Amino acid sequence: MKRLCLVVAVLTVAALPPALAVEPDEILSDAALEARARVLSKELRCMVCQNQSIDDSDAPLARDLRILVREHLQAGESDRQVIDFLVARYGEFVLLRPRFSWHTALLWLGPAAVLLVGACGLLVLARRYRTGLNRATAEEEKVTPAEAARPSEISY
Repeated sequence: MKRLCLVVAVLTVAALPPALAVEPDEILSDAALEARARVLSKELRCMVCQNQSIDDSDAPLARDLRILVREHLQAGESDRQVIDFLVARYGEFVLLRPRFSWHTALLWLGPAAVLLVGACGLLVLARRYRTGLNRATAEEEKVTPAEAARPSEISY
């Protein structure tokens, strides 16, 4: 019975929708505009929390940015225009997924470069290890005539 209650409690918590920071007074009456605002809010970084979108953040600045996004959408601007306005005002850092450009190339290509360098390093080490083993085996197999005569000299 206790297990059943535990399973029901876990499933109930898992089924709850995530709590969002958007307050009722921020929600637009036009469902299409509100949906666009939510999509944009999920792409924008809270400058206070830094690893949360403004849609998830409770910070006052995030609230101000959510309202700003909704105001621009109500004014008839496209999603790209709203994003461009915020990037012009706050910089690329406001985007949770920065655009690919020459100054963000290291951010996007850096992890792949590190993996490539690591894989090359592992290949070099593996070849050195194999070469070292082959050399040691070859040296052990070379027996001089003096070494060949030596076992007969040893008596127990």
